[in-house]
Amino acid sequence: MVVVDDHALVREGICELLAQHADLEVVGVASSVAEATAVVASTAPQVALVDFRLGDGSGLDILAATQRDGIAVRVLIVSAFDDPAYVTEAVTRGASGYLLKTATSDELAGAVRAVAAGAIVLDQSLVHLLSHPALRSDPPALAGFTTRELQVLTCLASGWTNRRAAEELGLNVRTVEGYVTELLAKLGVASRTEAALWAARHGVAPASGPPSG
Repeated sequence: MVVVDDHALVREGICELLAQHADLEVVGVASSVAEATAVVASTAPQVALVDFRLGDGSGLDILAATQRDGIAVRVLIVSAFDDPAYVTEAVTRGASGYLLKTATSDELAGAVRAVAAGAIVLDQSLVHLLSHPALRSDPPALAGFTTRELQVLTCLASGWTNRRAAEELGLNVRTVEGYVTELLAKLGVASRTEAALWAARHGVAPASGPPSG
């Protein structure tokens, strides 16, 4: 993975935390959007841990650059800011998740593994914040979903992959894929991450703690 942060101490700290996990490898670091774009292009990591605010832009600029250049990297925003607007913008732009810098070593490693496996990660404190009544849309509109759709939506809120959801619900993976496609259309969103954000805003609680992937 690549670690991007404009503070050297933070970069070094994240790298040291990840070094405690033998299955995770940092292949590059960067301190700016320009550096990160070059490093990601040259190392082709599965995951990029990116700060939201950088000296020459934001983590979303890196996300946009990788999308423009067709680089298949999953971007996990790791930020000190728990602003719902930041979370909303990040997931809407295609980030694979949003984690706070208060995360522990195990939480960070678990988030990286989950994102690499195709899951979505939203810091649990942010899920609770986003589900605050003041941030919910009116009306909640959950009555328009079937029981099975709500079960699958809960899996999305948990950041689970289709395979994990299929195992938990006792369904075929392709059946879950069908439900996910229908849910995205029903919610009017373009990605699983946006669906998870929608679920959080409407009080759909994750099925468990941070996803294991």
